[in-house]
Amino acid sequence: MKLTILGSGTSTGVPEIGCTCPVCTSPDPRDNRLRCSGLLEVNGVRILIDCGPDFREQMIRLNDFKPIDAVLITHEHYDHVGGLDDLRPFCRFRDIPVYAEAYMVQHLRERIPYCFATNPYPGVPRITLEEVQPGKPFVVSNSGGAEVEILPVRVMHGRLPILGYRIGNLAWITDMLTMPESEYEFLAGLDVLVMNALRPQPHGSHQSISEALANVERLQPKETYFVHMSHHAGLHKEAEKVLPPHVRFAYDSLAIEL
Repeated sequence: MKLTILGSGTSTGVPEIGCTCPVCTSPDPRDNRLRCSGLLEVNGVRILIDCGPDFREQMIRLNDFKPIDAVLITHEHYDHVGGLDDLRPFCRFRDIPVYAEAYMVQHLRERIPYCFATNPYPGVPRITLEEVQPGKPFVVSNSGGAEVEILPVRVMHGRLPILGYRIGNLAWITDMLTMPESEYEFLAGLDVLVMNALRPQPHGSHQSISEALANVERLQPKETYFVHMSHHAGLHKEAEKVLPPHVRFAYDSLAIEL
């Protein structure tokens, strides 16, 4: 299993437009953060987690033009779905199923209706919307028949219910503020946890770094990588000095092998 962090930043990205703080002007490429997304490769199945407005740039940077077999959507906010139209080139390989909760599916139909018209305009991305539910595993597959089981997990983005996903011994949780007590058992025994940690200060809909560390302490994954960070999270090289040894700031293009 291999996970590539395509983007590790919050909705504004880093640098933030108009900001001249030390993080936004840092020469360290690890402090430049595109919007949050990941590409997971398991047994030949390639799974995209969220597809934000930086997707095109992320794919050009990755320089690895191969099929995408599934897209997992955590929630419908623009920084997580704004790049769905840029799936067009990957539809040369196959129609791409996009998995999301029922209310997210409805919002996506309203946001990009031309993709789902009875007679779609030539060239639109050939994507299908597939409904999933928290706590109910489902299977995705590639054209060769290889399969991967995925478990959606309920987390709360402030008051908005959204999804995290567990694939084998890896879990991806973004934009979380809290998690229902019943969901913690689904995240036991992880080798790798990817989890949001916005900034040191509390926020109304995202975990702070200290809140994320408290969840890491409870879940006890072998390794944790923080994502969805703002410029307030601080310089990468400084953060690395104060985090526990098994917890790291992720950065764009980081490859994690399991």
